[in-house]
Amino acid sequence: MLKLTARQEQILNLIKDAIENTGFPPTRAEIANELGFKSANAAEEHLQALARKGAIEIAAGTSRGIRLLGVHAEPATPKIPAALMMSLPLIGRVAAGSPILAQENLEASYNVDPAMFASKPDYLLKVRGESMRDAGIMDGDLLAVKKVDSAKNGQIVVARIGSEVTVKRYRKTGSTIELLPENPDFKIIKVDPEADEFALEGLAVGLMRTWH
Repeated sequence: MLKLTARQEQILNLIKDAIENTGFPPTRAEIANELGFKSANAAEEHLQALARKGAIEIAAGTSRGIRLLGVHAEPATPKIPAALMMSLPLIGRVAAGSPILAQENLEASYNVDPAMFASKPDYLLKVRGESMRDAGIMDGDLLAVKKVDSAKNGQIVVARIGSEVTVKRYRKTGSTIELLPENPDFKIIKVDPEADEFALEGLAVGLMRTWH
């Protein structure tokens, strides 16, 4: 890999910190804001340079589609004693009206290192669809979820509306709750807590992906 400039090292460290702290890479706008660039285009130019030097891989058409490569990638996890591993149930397609952790929704279980996550998750949810594409959450990803019954604006949550379970960014204004997609092809879901059967099923605390 080619030698990086001081600015490129700075951006690379910013990407690493974001992934470590939130489970997701930063957007171009977040990089620009953090480093004082005038526009997201300046961040994009540095990202393209990092990609050409083999430090990262960029997924086209997504604002958070950044993956660390080579020596900058997450180090191979040393073998962890089984006693220290955590077993997480994997939730597949949720049966209408059933609790999310009901037996009929469980597809498998994974033994994972709890140190992978900032907060201890309670289960993994298989993501379906592209509504959170620009947050770097793709169809088929395994989202690590911590069970909660409240959330802050801007957090990515798993929510139930009637018989549907969805992953969206949470925003509450007064008594109105909005579930925001991270893909312009999808519409905002507006929830009326008094009229709609609504529940928060959990908070996203990390992401697991099998790269092909």
